Amino acid sequence: MFPQTSHDEIERINFLAQMNRHLSARVVPGVKAAYENEVAPAFTKVHGRPIADRHEARRALLEDGSFCLWSAIRRMTMEQRQQAGRWTAIRQREALAQKVAELTDGDERLKLNPNVAIPRYVSAVDHHCMPGSYYTEAFPGDVANAANYDHGNFVTTAGLLGKFADGGGHAVVKWMKRNYPDFKPATILEIGGTVGHSGLPIAQAYPEAEMTIVDLGAPVLRYGLARAKSLGVENVSFVQASGEDLAIFPDASFDWIQTTMFLHELSSTALDNILRETRRLLKPGGIVLHVEQPQYTPDMPLFEQTMRDWDAFYNNEPFWSRMHELDLDQHMVAAGFGADTLIHGGVTAVVDKDLFPDAADDETEDYGRKAAWHVIGASI
Repeated sequence: MFPQTSHDEIERINFLAQMNRHLSARVVPGVKAAYENEVAPAFTKVHGRPIADRHEARRALLEDGSFCLWSAIRRMTMEQRQQAGRWTAIRQREALAQKVAELTDGDERLKLNPNVAIPRYVSAVDHHCMPGSYYTEAFPGDVANAANYDHGNFVTTAGLLGKFADGGGHAVVKWMKRNYPDFKPATILEIGGTVGHSGLPIAQAYPEAEMTIVDLGAPVLRYGLARAKSLGVENVSFVQASGEDLAIFPDASFDWIQTTMFLHELSSTALDNILRETRRLLKPGGIVLHVEQPQYTPDMPLFEQTMRDWDAFYNNEPFWSRMHELDLDQHMVAAGFGADTLIHGGVTAVVDKDLFPDAADDETEDYGRKAAWHVIGASI
């Protein structure tokens, strides 16, 4: 199902992925040295006190040439990644749509609902510079945006999620098998699962379970089912719905509810609505897990917070900054989960070691690009 790529298209993607990795691993240390040796001391000299928070740190770094150079090139790689991925997907979009139709027409595992409204917190943003985001289609059946997302994800993640961009899903499976070895879910729900990058490894690891992936975007769901079938994953359904209102499912429908790198895409209202829906939909004995980049805590250095916050200001992730300063425990409790049922942990992506080392073995700190995330959840 993957888009066909020419030699030049592959080289362009490889260059951008390696550039992203070079920026993270080789340029950021220089920016950090400039912050510690020049930017922060200069701020203290002018204001008579140290930098107080990440917002002051970002504004101070905007006066530093090394930060501005790193930031401009990183933004450029994101824009060029979209141009490269869209070129590949759009030039063959009719053929991709036909292939998807052949794989999905009449398949009951694809449930689309054209009446699902795209909320403004989604429609107002081209997420990480992706024109039209996940839900736009140029003609009925178009899957070009989904194919672009699938194809170009290798650049966005600098290859750290593996060739199928599924390292996050494998990481979750590894964490669940280690921490809940006897857990045998019959029904699994992933909210905001797009094309199934993280969901398919879970479905494969629990072949006796029925997995449901919901998302707002019809193109990613159509493409997702076709992609799953082309990879031989059959125990998964793709459903168009808003995670804020999953009334199509009765109370206590799922043994396991999962989101992966999804919470930072949500408005404050949407986040709380979705947390409440997960509580309603979870069966007794069930588990909900959310995998995300680390929260900003008092013990995280301001430079690290500032670098992680880059996506909020320069990569079209408007809720990133606010979400990462929330007390998620408090929001989980407000959604109905008992404080004594909360789960905390950490996962690192499991990738193809022929491409890159496992995130767990990689000592490089790159402030937001490294595929090492936090887990928050609950078991009821």
